[in-house]
Amino acid sequence: MNGMDEGSFEQQFGSDNYAGICPEAWQAMEAANRGHVTSYGDDPWTARAADAFRALFETACEVYFVFNGTAANSLALASLCQSYHSVICCDQAHVETDECGAPEFFSNGSKLLVAASAAGKLTPHAVRELATKRSDIHYPKARAVTITQPTETGRVYTLKELKALADECRRLGLLLHMDGARFANACASLGCSPAEMTWKSGVDVLCFGGAKNGMAMGEAVIFFDRALATDFDYRCKQARQLASKMRFLSAPWVGMLESGAWLRNAEHANRCAKQFAARVAGTPGIELAQPVEANAVFVEAPPDVLNKLHERGWSFYTFIGGAARFMFAWDSDPRRAEALANDLKECAAAALLA
Repeated sequence: MNGMDEGSFEQQFGSDNYAGICPEAWQAMEAANRGHVTSYGDDPWTARAADAFRALFETACEVYFVFNGTAANSLALASLCQSYHSVICCDQAHVETDECGAPEFFSNGSKLLVAASAAGKLTPHAVRELATKRSDIHYPKARAVTITQPTETGRVYTLKELKALADECRRLGLLLHMDGARFANACASLGCSPAEMTWKSGVDVLCFGGAKNGMAMGEAVIFFDRALATDFDYRCKQARQLASKMRFLSAPWVGMLESGAWLRNAEHANRCAKQFAARVAGTPGIELAQPVEANAVFVEAPPDVLNKLHERGWSFYTFIGGAARFMFAWDSDPRRAEALANDLKECAAAALLA
């Protein structure tokens, strides 16, 4: 069959990108589709979305809308750096492992300086070590630090950790960028306000993810230091990120932010992850590779157990340290997660008897 019937795909937990569009985002897009408005961001929806972000973050920040996370991170870092600068990150940062050199490309060559990390977290000591490693003109000059919140291994920087990093950046004259593809999940995990986790902790620029939070696509680049946003609109245009019908990127944010769905969606995803982890914890042959702090669960199991789970039709990835990664989304069905947990436990039990 070439067609796709409604409900033909059972819910999977390989990625939170698998999920569809949440009702609040969908309804806002439908409302934006009624009639004509002006183009290229000069429309009421884009203005309303930007104002919603300013209200959420309790500050007069500059807000830009782009299509995806790679563009958001790459253009944000390029706006902070010249080609002879460097950006400090950890070895598991998304900009290092999953963006195909885009940060270097859009900055015309700014080099990523990579620090070894535990659980994907950068430390002030690692930042200082890389930033002061060399100061001669033959080596790229450190200019910015980027962190992924939550990390690629699902860990969440605490407010104390964020402030310590920001303080070190200030001492070294560096700017701090946060890759927040799952920013909402980190807020839900810490129970703090978006302001507390960003500019009040010393973050200069944030990329706030929408796709993993219940939108079809779209990320927001938010400059808390407004001077850093100079000419960012030109940078977006040059990088083909200026949507002619911008309202369809910005309107979903109106639905997400004004309704509070951005946080409710993240709370649900985090809760499902913790419930799944609790269900499989203690199973013989199964170990949780990381504490569950957001919407990701990493499971260590023998290869034959994971192979049997694949054979039962479950999709998941093992690209980070060999552990199976299960991601929970805004629409994760607890009953379907329970079925996954039961299958994993059965596969583990069968492997022990083999």
